Amino acid sequence: WCTGQITNFEYLTHLNKHAGRSFNDLMQYPVFPFILSDYTNETLDLNDPSVYRNLVKPIAVQSKEKEDRYVDTYKDDPMPPVQPYHYGSHYSNSGTVLHFLVRLPPFTKMFLAYQDQSFDIPDRTFHSTNTTWRLSSYESMTDVKELIPEFFYLPDFLVNREGFDFGVRQNGDRVNHVNLPPWARNDPRLFILIHRQALESDHVSQTICHWIDLVFGYKQKGKASVQAINVFHPATYFGMDVSAVEDPVQRRALETMIKTYGQTPRQL
Repeated sequence: WCTGQITNFEYLTHLNKHAGRSFNDLMQYPVFPFILSDYTNETLDLNDPSVYRNLVKPIAVQSKEKEDRYVDTYKDDPMPPVQPYHYGSHYSNSGTVLHFLVRLPPFTKMFLAYQDQSFDIPDRTFHSTNTTWRLSSYESMTDVKELIPEFFYLPDFLVNREGFDFGVRQNGDRVNHVNLPPWARNDPRLFILIHRQALESDHVSQTICHWIDLVFGYKQKGKASVQAINVFHPATYFGMDVSAVEDPVQRRALETMIKTYGQTPRQL
């Protein structure tokens, strides 16, 4: 990878595999980064650094305001034995995967099983790439989603080919195909093509090592993770000792959280 013999996509795929991520496990599904920050303009210049997200920082702290708020969250020590953390949610879990793939069978059936046989509230359904970016990066304190590999190779998951009825949003718009950035010309294939080109751009090739450090490397745990504003709930890490929790209610809550919350990749 360092010598350009494999692509960024291939390298991330290898890292996910070695970190225990698998397409066969929704709880440990491969995780890929948000790459772009521009989902509103008619054209996209991939040579312009301003169109990219800051890969040095976690997706949730793309603004100084949110970074300060998460630092305050970390200072609010939870009850022992739970250690302090910045984020009460996770960037990858089964809910996130199904949220993105809800239009694509057989994931639709899995989503319905996950949601008690009903689709989500229309405004919460994956309906817009721009909205998803805004929530993860700037607007929400609980939504810290990164992306899945399909964003870089599979246009089908963006299209409601089966004609599922996802309902009508509060603004009156019916949720159907995913709303794409203007620069994609309402063409899912063009979106995937440009998005993949962005992933393989010189800018990303030079900076994605920082994101890799956050998700798979030395900034995942320890003092480096605290300094990087990158500490998640202890239940998401391997080695959480549930038996040390004496309160049975809290113990059951932690057990459920471990199963559904999301799992941080194995540190490489």
